[in-house]
Amino acid sequence: MLFLARAFSVLLHPLLMPLLTIWLALSVDPQLGYFLPNSRWLLYTMLGIMTVAFPITSALLLMRAGVLSSLEMPTRQERIAPYVMTLMYFGMAYYLLHRTPLHPAVDALFIGILCALAATLLITFWWKISAHMVGIGGVIGAMLGLSILHGLPLLPLLALLVICAGLLGTARLLSSDHTQGQIIAGVALGWCCTQGALLLGLII
Repeated sequence: MLFLARAFSVLLHPLLMPLLTIWLALSVDPQLGYFLPNSRWLLYTMLGIMTVAFPITSALLLMRAGVLSSLEMPTRQERIAPYVMTLMYFGMAYYLLHRTPLHPAVDALFIGILCALAATLLITFWWKISAHMVGIGGVIGAMLGLSILHGLPLLPLLALLVICAGLLGTARLLSSDHTQGQIIAGVALGWCCTQGALLLGLII
């Protein structure tokens, strides 16, 4: 059971969630998918490098330098430096994304992702919120926001994401020292940031 919990935590790692969010958004929303019809792989490659490869490489270097005890970053204090570096990489990714001819909703979604990461960093100075749940919550908020904004029939996808969030929350309780409150707070934070940025950003 513990092996499955850890495997599920890796499969739905928070660093993979921004790329998953943008991929799903461009796949399920025809208004967003109209842009870059033949070169999306370049966009996905750029996001993968900036939001997955760079943070993982930095974490490995920090672990080699003795700053991190493991990639799981079991203590709250260990998470601060990697979160700061990841926020910088995400900011660079947003800069490149903003210069790409995409629907404004994609910009708004990534702003929500940046807000979620920044809030996670700030909270981590005092409390160990679940970054995994922030990530999956962000995906749910993004899809629900697009569904509301463009009237998309995404109920099956949303139901699947909620089930995945429940399984991931259970996995984090089993394989880490997170509490139920940290799990719930994480998914709520991610959800509110992406959905709020999407709806408020496009309405305002």
